Amino acid sequence: MATGFLKIELFTSDHAMPVSNVNVLVKDQNGNILHNLTADENGIVERIPLDAPEIINSEDLIGTDPPFAVYNVTVPGTNDYRTVNVVGVQVFAGLTAILPIQISPTSVGKDNETDDFNIPLEHGIDMPKDQGDGRRPPQYYKAFDIEDVDHETLRAIPTLDPITANDIQIPEYITVHLGHPNVSARNVRVPFKDYIKNVASSEIFPNWEDAALRANIYCQISLTLNRVFTSWYRSRGFNFDITSSTQVDQMFVDGRNIFENISRIVDDIFNVFIRREGRREPFYAEYCNGTTATCPGLSQWGSQHLALQGFTPIQILRHFYPNDVKLAESTNFVSNVEAYPGAALREGSTGEAVRTMQIYLNRISGDFFIPNTGSPDGIFGPETTASVMAFQRINNLTPDGVIGRQTWYQITRIYTAVKRLGELVSEGERTHIGATPPTVTISLNARGENVVKLQFLINFISEYYNDVPYVIESGVFSANTRIGVMEFQRQFGLTPEEGVMIEPTGINQAAPLARYQPFTRRLSC
Repeated sequence: MATGFLKIELFTSDHAMPVSNVNVLVKDQNGNILHNLTADENGIVERIPLDAPEIINSEDLIGTDPPFAVYNVTVPGTNDYRTVNVVGVQVFAGLTAILPIQISPTSVGKDNETDDFNIPLEHGIDMPKDQGDGRRPPQYYKAFDIEDVDHETLRAIPTLDPITANDIQIPEYITVHLGHPNVSARNVRVPFKDYIKNVASSEIFPNWEDAALRANIYCQISLTLNRVFTSWYRSRGFNFDITSSTQVDQMFVDGRNIFENISRIVDDIFNVFIRREGRREPFYAEYCNGTTATCPGLSQWGSQHLALQGFTPIQILRHFYPNDVKLAESTNFVSNVEAYPGAALREGSTGEAVRTMQIYLNRISGDFFIPNTGSPDGIFGPETTASVMAFQRINNLTPDGVIGRQTWYQITRIYTAVKRLGELVSEGERTHIGATPPTVTISLNARGENVVKLQFLINFISEYYNDVPYVIESGVFSANTRIGVMEFQRQFGLTPEEGVMIEPTGINQAAPLARYQPFTRRLSC
């Protein structure tokens, strides 16, 4: 056996105050008390040495079940505080586990109240079932075998410093639903950094290579911010931002211990996320374990395989995701992630919230038969009212032309769906289209991502050339877009024609309603 360490932190709600001079009992799995300690004035029980399995390499893990020691911790109740029991605290050899315990006051007139937390053995990388002899199959422990890795190309990718992306908000707190979205379960409000630390400690092993840990944590941050950015759950009528279900989101275990090295990494990069070149939204960084479940995104075991070969986090990410993914950093910290502005928008309203809704409705008009709002100028006029009323009618909302909370989130939900912002293959909110030479001709009535790029480009040019009109960014090559293209051609001495050349990525002719099912990252589980 080797030695790992456990540090315990006691505090009241939201870390408002440490809880000091309280007894803490550390027990083995049989209930035997190993340590009877007292928290100091800062509510901390410093590092306790504990036995843990000695792990040298992945081969040593075969037959070890699991690759960490498990302990229980009890904070006995007092007249002021409830008893807390934490079962399944995980301790890895050579690493420090941190167990944050929130102490709750006793209820008036009630005795012997307890808060019980059970930490499962499983991590997000998925422990397969025993083979009958108490052993785990080797593929659980060994690095996932990746074929056809272009090592030279990957190594040529430099270590990238994050670009500034303060247009994306980093929430101070996030609300997590402790279960599948359609199952009744408790919601918990957690500081954003603490949430990411919990997810990382639940999803992967802390004794992986630093590059693998960072690559996975970038994915976890980016996936979370994508859910917040798209109002994925709130736009569907839920009162939370993300779930703890690995079927649709990522693993979160309320009350679990985290790991010191993971905590340090998250403190360093919690506001850094993945973004594709020319896209605004945080990338929906789909991932899965890569052994018992595979997906189009990152393989968690595969990331460790590459890290052991010396690859950096960005090199790992670009192996599993498109080559144009980059790291972006935001210092735009906000206390409230609620997208709805708090007051209804109606004819006569002005401002950025109105402009946002106009952009959304214009894009939706390419997939549904509703009128567009005209230029998104932030002024709620008759055209915007007509567009809102048409949208409300087809979505069974009161057609009053007013954007209240329900209409706001329904517009947001459908905008996210038609642009596929919550999917790995997102159309994206464009910031630019790149410089790839055009090779495909598109013309009247074409639709899809190529058209979105074209409309974005025409509107960018119209900012500098008054004769080039604004076109509706709907994703449909309409008569309005054709006029914009022809005016551009005249402006630059080209022969006006009905088509235009643009880079090839395929024209999406899929039915709009086919995009409405929520994308699940572990559908193959």
